[in-house]
Amino acid sequence: MSHSEKIHVDLSGAPQTMLATFYAKALDADLPEPILNDTHARDIVDRIDYDWSRTMITAKRSPAVTTRSAHFDSWARAFLAEHPQAVVLHLGCGLDSRFLRLNPGPGVEWYDIDYPEVAGLRRKLYPKHDHYHVISASVTDPAWIADIAGDRPVLAIGEGLTMYLKQDEGIALLRRIVDHFPSGEIQFDAFNTFGIKTQWSNAVVRRSGATLYWGINGPDDIIGAVPGLQLIEWVSAFDSLSFQRVRGAYRVVATLMSLSRTSRFMAQYHRYAF
Repeated sequence: MSHSEKIHVDLSGAPQTMLATFYAKALDADLPEPILNDTHARDIVDRIDYDWSRTMITAKRSPAVTTRSAHFDSWARAFLAEHPQAVVLHLGCGLDSRFLRLNPGPGVEWYDIDYPEVAGLRRKLYPKHDHYHVISASVTDPAWIADIAGDRPVLAIGEGLTMYLKQDEGIALLRRIVDHFPSGEIQFDAFNTFGIKTQWSNAVVRRSGATLYWGINGPDDIIGAVPGLQLIEWVSAFDSLSFQRVRGAYRVVATLMSLSRTSRFMAQYHRYAF
């Protein structure tokens, strides 16, 4: 593809941070021992006209993203294995190729939801698929969920999302999902309040001009605010099975951070049922 045929991207703030996470997955796919091995990301990066150095992402930094995505792929696979007729809501999906990575069966209706400018980009970069839908909306807009049939189990995934929401918006979103569907799971990652307070140290967030708002210190913050949710699992990002594959200096930093509970749970994974 010639340079003139590449798709130009002009994003700022939270939508721009998705380019960093996407680039991390592309770099990982070229490593000798990839963690996520997202070949879709690697192939699509070449079709985008963007100065990727602006993301501050390097191959060495990519595990910060790929261990998280691998973790949520695993949780999602577990849910879909038990619920082959489910609805999936991929909240704030960015350019992630999870639908292609998981390749769910024909009984699953999959919805990727993100800002209109992101959704438009997805439609240009990804092929159409049966049972796959892109919704152009902010995830916090109360209107979009009304167009999705609420008659079967749901899996709602929010990866790299909650910290960009304001607390009342995030709680309202979770409540809408619980109210709309008969049963299901909600899976997401979060930063604790320490992670929110130290956001100046996060190069990806700083360079994009985005702001982090919502700090979640543990499951009590969620269960107390969203009636009907029951905790299945809560784990530090450093204690996730996917993180066991990280090597080198990154591993050393994680070991040091795990010595303090505050820094150990700076990034955490939540899984709830209702």
